[in-house]
Amino acid sequence: MAKSLDVYLEDKFVGNLIQDNHGQMLFSYAEIWLENPNAIPLSQSLPLRKDRFSPKECRGFFAGILPEQSMRKTVATILGISSENDFSMLERIGGECAGAVVFIPSGEKLQTSFNYQEINEQELAKILRELPHRPLMAGEQDIRLSLAGVQDKVAVRILNDKISIPHGIAPSTHILKPAIERFEGTVFNEALCMGLADAIGLSTAKIEIGRAEDIDYLIVERYDRMMLRINPELIQLIRLHQEDFCQALGIVPEKKYQSEEGPSLKQCFEILRKVSSAPVIDLQRLLDAVIFNFLVGNHDAHGKNFSLLYNLTTSNTRLAPLYDILSTDYYPTLSKKMAMKIGDEYLSEKIQPKHFEELAEEAGLSKPFVKRRVPDLAQMILSKLPEVVMDHPVSTAVAKLIQNRCERRIREFK
Repeated sequence: MAKSLDVYLEDKFVGNLIQDNHGQMLFSYAEIWLENPNAIPLSQSLPLRKDRFSPKECRGFFAGILPEQSMRKTVATILGISSENDFSMLERIGGECAGAVVFIPSGEKLQTSFNYQEINEQELAKILRELPHRPLMAGEQDIRLSLAGVQDKVAVRILNDKISIPHGIAPSTHILKPAIERFEGTVFNEALCMGLADAIGLSTAKIEIGRAEDIDYLIVERYDRMMLRINPELIQLIRLHQEDFCQALGIVPEKKYQSEEGPSLKQCFEILRKVSSAPVIDLQRLLDAVIFNFLVGNHDAHGKNFSLLYNLTTSNTRLAPLYDILSTDYYPTLSKKMAMKIGDEYLSEKIQPKHFEELAEEAGLSKPFVKRRVPDLAQMILSKLPEVVMDHPVSTAVAKLIQNRCERRIREFK
């Protein structure tokens, strides 16, 4: 039997996601949205049009909202649905997602008042401990959280230093990420790398480290949420729309790596040049992000780790702040192959100045400038490392690794 979900951007009805009688997922924009002079597409891969989008056309965006791999399978098992059924997953957990998109059963009225469940430290610790077995709190009553990726995480509202779990379609303000069990000190690794990126002037999501009982976790402030104070007693949370580069290019999440038909850096620079409202600034920001990931040894910087941020009011499109940066090079069991190659090389250890010249040509940037930018950023990183490193063995070890990588590249790029 065919089923349908109403799709909203913030509080505006934009279209219907449909599962037809054959189980295929389709999408069509609502006529009222197409007639709106301020309408924007849900995705660069879903331009405004009257014709319905086929499963192949729309799956890149909609599947890209959902958790991936083993996390997705665990969520599906808990909910009693197929892990391959994107529609059913969005029906069950598509209340609070990345960006401004919200899914509700067709015909239901969109909530205008929101419910939150305030939790204490002990309750938070229990939730964090259970995440490997209950990702995104799936199956808990009235919890409809969906976040892309494979790492354990949960979306919360933090207001006046109190943490609450959003119910239904209530918006969150932060994402909490406990350590990955298999890899030592990921919280401190990511905190160092994100703090370092911020220290040298890159636009990043704001982070800090929290602790609940014996569990360290990273607190990431959502850049796709805005808090408006209506009056001294009332605060309104606004969703800002965003999509990652895989979604914008219509690439399904299981193909997020370039070697598996995922985005290349050339494609990333091309789409940013095409859609950014400030392309000169954003192309520079993307270049700096690529170089920074290379210098700190973040080999997992794939197409879902870069995003576009949309302003529905001004119709501006910008490169979103950076997120999910950590030195994967610190962990010997993780691949040394970069998610996207620089020039024609995947292995960061083999990267030479000529590969950045090739990148410059692909990205339409000045070769001398791109080559100079590598040692320039390396020097900036070295100058800020002592200020950012924390009193933790993993932070200290990762800082030393980054120092060695930067010193080597300064010598090689002279």
